Amino acid sequence: MTRCDDVEVVVAPPWLTELAAKAAHSPVPTALRPPANGAGRSAAVLLLFGEGPEGPDILLIQRSSKGRTHAGQPAFPGGGVDPDDDGPIAAALREAQEETGLDPSGVEVVGTMPELYVWRSDNRVTPVLAWWHTPCAVHAASPDEVEVVERVPVAELVDPANRLRLRHPRGVGPSVAFRVRGLLVWGFTAGVLDGVLTAAGFERPWDRSRIEDLPPEVVDLAARG
Repeated sequence: MTRCDDVEVVVAPPWLTELAAKAAHSPVPTALRPPANGAGRSAAVLLLFGEGPEGPDILLIQRSSKGRTHAGQPAFPGGGVDPDDDGPIAAALREAQEETGLDPSGVEVVGTMPELYVWRSDNRVTPVLAWWHTPCAVHAASPDEVEVVERVPVAELVDPANRLRLRHPRGVGPSVAFRVRGLLVWGFTAGVLDGVLTAAGFERPWDRSRIEDLPPEVVDLAARG
């Protein structure tokens, strides 16, 4: 882990605190509502925004193609809530530290979103919104789990040239996706990103008729679980 003690602190912008206040009470789409019987494992992901050379950015990872679940998929840092974790916020920060070498002392948590259910992995996921007030170097700290760590500028994510919808061969979709910095962001991560960027006022008009099939190599990796 690289400590960030000597880096200038940047205060969280109003758009992020306003987003957190809005997101805390946002309705959950029917397809993502957790089961009423409480089924599912508790998990958390960290939506870590910062200020980079190209403006606001967000930290994304690409999971190892050798992994057992979500192999090769771009994602937010995160994972299961362990018994020793003090809730989803602690879990999201711990996982981000383990996966990217993030120094949690450089992060300000500004809020959480309602739980979202990922049926394929049977996870009840709490997205944690945070601001990287003292950014420092990050990397693939756990190569068995993570292949790529990338700070992706919001401007690139909302660039209409990088937006598309993907259709799964099993008939699922089409659903929103992003193609940025060599990453094809799709599925749960893309859906959450799309909602957050729209709620924050960053979205730009884009061609929703641009529909592509999910690449076969991505389908094969996703089939692992």
